[in-house]
Amino acid sequence: MPINLKETRIYSHLELFARQVVEGFITGMHKSPFHGFSVEFAEHRQYNTGESTRHLDWKLYAKTDKLFVKRFEEETNLRCRIILDVSSSMDFPEMDPKEPTKNKLGFSIYAAAALMELLKKQRDAYGLSLFAEDIQLHTEAKTNATHQRLMYAYLEKLLDEQEKKATKQQTFAVDALHQLSDMIHRRSLVVIFSDMLDNSERAEELLTALQHLKYNQHEVILFHVVDKKQEVDFEFENRPYRFIDLESGEEVKLNPAEVKEHYQEQMEKQMAALKLRCGQYGIDLVEADINQGFHQILMPFLNKRKKLY
Repeated sequence: MPINLKETRIYSHLELFARQVVEGFITGMHKSPFHGFSVEFAEHRQYNTGESTRHLDWKLYAKTDKLFVKRFEEETNLRCRIILDVSSSMDFPEMDPKEPTKNKLGFSIYAAAALMELLKKQRDAYGLSLFAEDIQLHTEAKTNATHQRLMYAYLEKLLDEQEKKATKQQTFAVDALHQLSDMIHRRSLVVIFSDMLDNSERAEELLTALQHLKYNQHEVILFHVVDKKQEVDFEFENRPYRFIDLESGEEVKLNPAEVKEHYQEQMEKQMAALKLRCGQYGIDLVEADINQGFHQILMPFLNKRKKLY
């Protein structure tokens, strides 16, 4: 299923700034951890005898009778790592080829494609990683048009596989995120699209895996992709249903009204824990309810970030 480019190219005029310093490879629009003499003033340092006098602050010398050198922040290109959870739990609700963004994975694919379009216009490097039971794809971060076409091909292949209902894939996000943390060697902007459901016995360690990314000095943005109406609020008609686990195939027959209150309490606890940990770790959490629409989630987020940073 080809990606509708009209839906992604409207983001090419927007900008995505890094909140913290990043390590890039050519001069760009993001702050670098390396000091130089380029764009934005950072601080003064004492002059050392024998070095160039080019950047001496003569006004400060007139006031203090001491020699100080101006230091500036270099600006650099961003390295962005886009990570998609492609487990079977993300294939909800059933994908409609006419509105693929109403599906959790379809939403994530289109959001990733839009970010790639934006990053390409900024001349920022980006790479794509996919995980489910393990890491299925981990590309290099590049900036050229050929790279973008290849990334779009990977995303379109995902859409095709979801439409064909390929093999069920469970989520082992804990191990995958720990591995990815070690594979991304430079300070980067890491953008994750996931429903944050882990089917392993280590599901409680999922938030710790996110902390690993922060420990490695990456800036992390988490798009928590959910169908709020059904997965969080548990809004169903008062009649018997057959619920099927998309990853294991396990079935449960029940009337949603009988368990709704307990279910909502558990979901509220889970959401509160996610918000708390993201706040503690300095992770930018975006609550992405697919029912709001693709543009109503991504566009306000980018505009808000532009104003803040």
